[in-house]
Amino acid sequence: MISFFLKEGLKTSNVAQYQFWRHDNKPIELWSNKVIWQKINYVHQNPVEAGLVFRAEDYRYSSAIDYCDEKGLLDHIVVFRMFDL
Repeated sequence: MISFFLKEGLKTSNVAQYQFWRHDNKPIELWSNKVIWQKINYVHQNPVEAGLVFRAEDYRYSSAIDYCDEKGLLDHIVVFRMFDL
């Protein structure tokens, strides 16, 4: 993997050696509860859209089940807390 990161780093002039992160991501500011829920739902619906499950909370590796007041695979999952309005 190191050789892959080195190869990717050589393609970009602003990288000194290794490139691990993509530079073309589009960060989105989570500035309201509506936007936060929109992004959480988007992530949770990916396995549904891919046809892997019928409900987001049925996907084994999703935190969607934690949002349904049930226990997922991992301990200590912090369900995103909304801003106080």
